[in-house]
Amino acid sequence: MEVKTSLLDNMIGVGDMVLLEPLSEESFIENLRNRFDHNEIYTYIGSVVISMNPYRSLPIFTPEKVEEYRNRNFYELSPHIYALADEAYRSLRDQDKDQCILITGESGAGKTEASKLVMSYVAAVCGKGQEVNKVKEQLLQSNPVLEAFGNAKTVRNDNSSRFGKYMDIEFDFKGDPLGGVISNYLLEKSRVVKQPRGERNFHIFYQLLSGASDDTLKKLKLDRDFSKYNYLSLDSASVTGLDDAACFRTVRNAMQIVGFMEDEVQSVLELVAAVLKLGNIEFKPESRVNGFDESRVKDKNDLKEMCELLGIEQSVLERAFSYRTVEAKMEKVSTTLNVSQAYYARDALAKNLYSRLFSWLVTRINESIKAQAKTRHKVMGVLDIYGFEIFEENSFEQFIINYCNEKLQQIFIELTLREEQEEYIREDIEWTNIEYFNNAVICDLIENNQNGILAMLDEECLRPGTVTDDTFLDKLNTICAEHQHFESRLSKNSKFLTDHSLPHSCFRIQHYAGKVLYRVEGFVDKNNDLLYRDLSQAMYKANHSLMKQIFPEGNPAKVNLKRPPTAGFQFKASVGTLMRNLLTKNPNYIRCIKPNDKKAAHIFTDTLVCHQVRYLGLMENVRVRRAGYAFRQMYEPCLERYKMLCKQTWPHWRGPTREGVEVLMTDLQISTEEFAYGRSKIFIRNPRTLFFLEEKRRGCLENLAALIQKIYRGWKCRKHFLLLKKSQVVVAAWYRRYAQQKKYQKIKSSTIVMQSFIRGWKARKILRELKYQKRCKEAVTTIAAYWHGTQARMELRRLKQEARNKHAVSVIWAFWQGTKARRELRRLKEEARRKHAIAVIWAYWLGLKVRREYRKFFRAHAGRKIYDFTIQRIMQKYFLNLKKTMPSMSPIDKKWPARPYQFMEGANTELRRIFYLWRCKKYRSQFTEDKKAVYEEKLEASEIFKDKKALYPSSVSQPFKGDYVEINKNPKYQKLNSAVEEKVLLADVVNKINRANGKGSSRIFLLTKNNFVLADQKTGQVKASVPLPDLTSVSVSTQNDGFFALKLKEGSASAAKGDFLLSSDHLIEIITKLHRAGTAMADREQININISDEFLVQFKQDKVCVKFVQGGPKNGNSAACKRKNNRLLEVSVPSP
Repeated sequence: MEVKTSLLDNMIGVGDMVLLEPLSEESFIENLRNRFDHNEIYTYIGSVVISMNPYRSLPIFTPEKVEEYRNRNFYELSPHIYALADEAYRSLRDQDKDQCILITGESGAGKTEASKLVMSYVAAVCGKGQEVNKVKEQLLQSNPVLEAFGNAKTVRNDNSSRFGKYMDIEFDFKGDPLGGVISNYLLEKSRVVKQPRGERNFHIFYQLLSGASDDTLKKLKLDRDFSKYNYLSLDSASVTGLDDAACFRTVRNAMQIVGFMEDEVQSVLELVAAVLKLGNIEFKPESRVNGFDESRVKDKNDLKEMCELLGIEQSVLERAFSYRTVEAKMEKVSTTLNVSQAYYARDALAKNLYSRLFSWLVTRINESIKAQAKTRHKVMGVLDIYGFEIFEENSFEQFIINYCNEKLQQIFIELTLREEQEEYIREDIEWTNIEYFNNAVICDLIENNQNGILAMLDEECLRPGTVTDDTFLDKLNTICAEHQHFESRLSKNSKFLTDHSLPHSCFRIQHYAGKVLYRVEGFVDKNNDLLYRDLSQAMYKANHSLMKQIFPEGNPAKVNLKRPPTAGFQFKASVGTLMRNLLTKNPNYIRCIKPNDKKAAHIFTDTLVCHQVRYLGLMENVRVRRAGYAFRQMYEPCLERYKMLCKQTWPHWRGPTREGVEVLMTDLQISTEEFAYGRSKIFIRNPRTLFFLEEKRRGCLENLAALIQKIYRGWKCRKHFLLLKKSQVVVAAWYRRYAQQKKYQKIKSSTIVMQSFIRGWKARKILRELKYQKRCKEAVTTIAAYWHGTQARMELRRLKQEARNKHAVSVIWAFWQGTKARRELRRLKEEARRKHAIAVIWAYWLGLKVRREYRKFFRAHAGRKIYDFTIQRIMQKYFLNLKKTMPSMSPIDKKWPARPYQFMEGANTELRRIFYLWRCKKYRSQFTEDKKAVYEEKLEASEIFKDKKALYPSSVSQPFKGDYVEINKNPKYQKLNSAVEEKVLLADVVNKINRANGKGSSRIFLLTKNNFVLADQKTGQVKASVPLPDLTSVSVSTQNDGFFALKLKEGSASAAKGDFLLSSDHLIEIITKLHRAGTAMADREQININISDEFLVQFKQDKVCVKFVQGGPKNGNSAACKRKNNRLLEVSVPSP
């Protein structure tokens, strides 16, 4: 099977610039334009990838494309950034070579997107698994956080990186990511206080004001109106196609995934808000007695709100804006600041506050994404840094950026030549020295420790006396005057003393990418990067959680009179470290180019692209690659591709592949000077030779195509004929089968008719015989029936006669009995009438007596007596009924009989109250002292946990036992019992939660009057003994779990190893007894009980957040604890 090389097959233009013929700047640009017009945005220069920004989405970054380039040779498919990423990843995984990917280009060229594509490709092709996916997600989600705080909208790019970033991604031996480390370089902090026209401040300011909730903005004392903040430019506050509110939600989510705690996110937003408030502080002059002006804050409202956000006393910060203290040995001199100096101090504070916050964010992200394993790691570095910058006005920032690019160009040339030389030596090819421009002389001009530009700038900044940008330029003119790459109006090398294009306040350096004119204005101030010590100390005094970390020099106890290092010195050291790091790795290069300044698709500006091609040194790169052999290929794919050009190698070569290539080249009669044989590759010197082979191959392929077409057409006709022949045979067979079926059906039908006639005749004959037999049987049956009927009628007549005789006797006897009964009834009725008459007469007599007695009493106030009698009878009946329906003696029984009449409402209520009091007294009189203490504990548990803890209702019915391990009886704990001198109030088995993995280990928990003790369950050995005064608070969740945290007093001896996170089945009892024991001690404060679903626990030096969520744990109905990252333990509690 033929192996296709995409650089030669179906290629638009030339895929590898090394093969471009003829090579010139015009042909180079034209090839880029041709490929760009056909959506081919990637082109090679050997192993270097040129990336054109298309300014639109292309369907070349799909998961299918990832699989297409996975584990493929670099030149096997069309040029793509995935090919370079795959080559780097496979070299790291299979050959154990550390890799680095260097991405350069100017703002808007697509460097950030290129680094994202590299990282997303590596994440897609490396291993899978829960931990691996978590690491990959954290590495990828670190980008949105850094982009929000480090990117901004510029005139060239809506998402321009305003800092350099280098990320080391660490892998294990299998090629799975373990973590990473990010380094940042030169954040453009001047953008915080001032932005060029048409540009914005950093994204986070606009995202916060657009996407934060009203409650969050209220806490941060901010308003959504951009116009209220001086540090935010208004002419480009909104960007087309960019939703700041959605981006803010993305950043919050990314920070959570990376591992930021909620309080850390809030602290970061407070500092961002403080920077906005700082920009609104304005000053006014105030005259003093000595005639000097002193600055004062105009409106102190913004100052007050900023101080509240940072936790600073307003007077301290206000003084720092009005005075400056200078220390020299043992003396302190305080001077006033005028208005311009106060504005300088304000802006310097804002820039330092934001840049240090950004550095803290990078450090915090590194803590989360760093590799946990201690073994040796494989490393892939990704460098996304500014490209070479040549503006109309170039200052200190452009100077050090171009210095960094000079160093990168130097290392690029050295590593490219070294790679070429190593391959030639490896393949036994004679190495010839390549002439190229060595920019080491330019690097030395800038970084030389004795007379380099940076060294002289530091010397000028540190020397006493008046220091200005002009004195710095004078020093350059003195020391660098004869350097061939340095020019100024006064240098000896300059020929422009009468040329006004080179101003007096500027100098020019001949970089590898061209001449750049630098204006010295601001060099000294920007290099000093000075923040007054008063402001540093004021920031250190803040109560904010981050201020002491980002302003350590403000600590009064560690005052350092030594001047801090300059910005140039720090950047030079960082670049040196970066270069040493890159030299230890195998480099891979991506050169990003933007096709136009309009940020529009389908537009290619030749002059702009040509400018970038020059300062990226791409032509120099091509010449270095072509100085030796322009093309090389393994013997096997070379023979596979060109074997049809020679009869001896076509169609199959049976011998070694090198000999086959030698036979092929000899047969083609190519000059031996045009190629060389290596150990495993053939090297072709001139692209024309390669194009000659391709032309011959195309002609041969046309002939082979005609031959294949001829053979195919013959095969197709033969196949059609055989198909027709086979079809005729099948049709004939089917017809014969059909004819035989029809004949068989006729014979079968005739046979069935004959069989039916014979079967019918036989059936009729049998039917006649059966009918005759049936008639004979029916005649016999009829005769027998008539005989039996005659016998039955005769017997019936006899029985009826006997029945009539018996009935007559019964009727006569019944009539006699009835006569006797009627006579007795008449006698009884007469007797009853006599008795009733007597009763009626007696009743009338009694009534007469009662009426006579009533008349006698009625005349003597009988009405009152009858009323009293009636009331007495009603009350008597009520009390008798109450006796029968009395409630039980249980105190919780709330039943009580209802009153029978309305006038008894008061008596009924009072009796119920008296009964309840008496019943409670009787119930309490039964209590012993121990039982009384138990109920007091239950009452206190109710006050602490009722309606606050979901576990509480299930604990109400459970008695507080106290000793659950029988410590006094169990001989296993005899030693532990003797070690505890006081009475044990509670003994239980608890689980101590391990911070590393969230798993628990069993411990014996003992509580005494003054201490609590944790001991090993198996051996009884005491692990920790903590006095109760060292216990400050206890934290539990609101859910149905047994986890609780014992927080110890900071600085105490017990807190050396941090707080305790425990779980128990008797949580309510443990915390209640701890609270009672703490309350009983007169010499200490009451123990606080904190009930929340999220709280912090101190483990040694780190604070870890314990978060409770509802879910279904795998181990059943119990809660499960799991470590999510270095600063988060998540407890899954079963849903109720």
